[in-house]
Amino acid sequence: MTLHFSPLRTLLLLGLCAWLSLLIGRSAAQGGSAAQAKAPIAHFTDIAAKAGLAAPVVFGGEKTKKYIIETTGTGVAIFDYDNDGWPDIFIVNGAKLEGFAPGQPPTNHLYHNNHDGTFTDVTEKAGLAHTGWGQGVCVGDYDNDGFADLYVTYYGKNILYHNNGNGTFADVSEKAGVAGNGKTWGTGCAFVDYDRDGKLDLMVANYVDYDSATALGPGERPSCMWKGVPVMCGPRGLPWSKNILYHNLGNGTFEDVTRKAKIDQTNGHYGFSVSAFDYDDDGWPDIYVACDSTASILYHNNHDGTFTDVAVISGAAFNDDGREQAGMGSTVADYDGDGKLDLFKTNFSDDTATLYHNNGDGTFDDKTFPAGFGLNTQYLGWGTMFLDVDNDGWPDLLLANGHVYPEVDSQHLGSNFREPKILYHNNGNGTFADISAGAGPGVTAESSSRGLAVGDLWNDGRMSAVISNMNAPPMLLVNDARNGNHWIALKTVGMSFSSSASQKYKSNRDGIGAKISAKVGGRILVDEVRSGSSYISNSDMRVHFGLGAASRVDWVEVRWPSGFVERFENLPVDSTHLLREGSGIPVNAAAHKP
Repeated sequence: MTLHFSPLRTLLLLGLCAWLSLLIGRSAAQGGSAAQAKAPIAHFTDIAAKAGLAAPVVFGGEKTKKYIIETTGTGVAIFDYDNDGWPDIFIVNGAKLEGFAPGQPPTNHLYHNNHDGTFTDVTEKAGLAHTGWGQGVCVGDYDNDGFADLYVTYYGKNILYHNNGNGTFADVSEKAGVAGNGKTWGTGCAFVDYDRDGKLDLMVANYVDYDSATALGPGERPSCMWKGVPVMCGPRGLPWSKNILYHNLGNGTFEDVTRKAKIDQTNGHYGFSVSAFDYDDDGWPDIYVACDSTASILYHNNHDGTFTDVAVISGAAFNDDGREQAGMGSTVADYDGDGKLDLFKTNFSDDTATLYHNNGDGTFDDKTFPAGFGLNTQYLGWGTMFLDVDNDGWPDLLLANGHVYPEVDSQHLGSNFREPKILYHNNGNGTFADISAGAGPGVTAESSSRGLAVGDLWNDGRMSAVISNMNAPPMLLVNDARNGNHWIALKTVGMSFSSSASQKYKSNRDGIGAKISAKVGGRILVDEVRSGSSYISNSDMRVHFGLGAASRVDWVEVRWPSGFVERFENLPVDSTHLLREGSGIPVNAAAHKP
């Protein structure tokens, strides 16, 4: 996770841009400062302990991190595993180099939502008490049986948990062919129907080719130094590992199509988060991978089962200065309301996060500084998600931070190992204001955080966040601030059906990859149903739109993964709606054949 520093010219430019960003942020926020004092935009408190999320995330040493395996941390997932309509929480756990006493190893944890603000740990009952160097998690109903399944990545063999539909899960990794060889280091993952055959495929990012038996200690190479202090080695100087794409064969097994799909033609990268999104709006899902210390990857879907990495030519590989960055997490949303999905990425400390604006022609522009993200360079960002914290119709941004080197505290290197979160409020004009200081103790509390997932845990339109912390209990951030804004949430269910004797449509059961558009007054809000994203985590896959003062949604349009397009009307606001493929009003269906 080393960082390439820019020349003097770049540093001067960064300083100037940061100053300009500060002026922009202050100007944007100044007009509403008095109103914020009376009614804050957001006020997050951490209720994890009260809610029953008590088990700590164990991950490597607490005072020192000798090897890179101790630094990456774990992801979290928000999903409804028992179909009771209330999102539950799954938190991946890790390990320590020295091991554990017999009977005392940490395990992953599944928390069942009790519908009353509390959760019950049902890990043992559910059959999910696995121990190892856990990393990321993604959610998807890979067998289309109506129950969400889990895929958990590890340093070692990955695990696919099949949801049995009775509150329990079964490890089917080996049988399904997705366990891996036990030597890879899986990180981010996402279920995605890349060939649109109605069955969810699986994309897995891999980090470094790591061997604990030959790993170098701090300071043993020039790449094992940071600001003159010996630190753990990597990822630069370590061999890279290829990403993997599994194709769902529909019989409970997957085929490794990494080579066939040309995923293996992008080499020399250290992969972390996976965000699937149709960036060019051609109806076929593309895949973005945020990479540590190397250029990011944007796999463009060629519609024939293959992909081409277009990150460089599209402008999504580097920052505006042409530099590789140490990318960690990524998230997708239409932040400026132009109908095109944009991309945001967190990076290492002494650098900015990166906002890529989608130009609608297959290219992106780096809008980091014009949008107001040039100031917080002291933090090392991991999990991040767009979410509308005040339901005003404009997606805001939450970032989880934490350093990888505990030495930053003892050696006074200009950063802290434990860092606060950052909350950026969308001003609705292409800029954001940092409102972290007034956003409540849940945001300002310091921790070494990693995975982050968001969702409407209480089904009341308030978006909450679950955060995985290094060697500490997780956080459950709940927004106490109330306002009169409205909202709507949409859960998609894809299915096979015939609209005529000659025309068939089929989408995966979750509707992952569906594009959802909502007409609200003079605006059209856009998002997609998505697995994965953030930093090796999975958020509530129900699409949530804040509506501001609007008390009516004119219509909701869904372009299903099958290509079928239909419209839903007369959907009441301030509620969650189940949208089944084929139950709406067809919209020019013939023009959207698969």
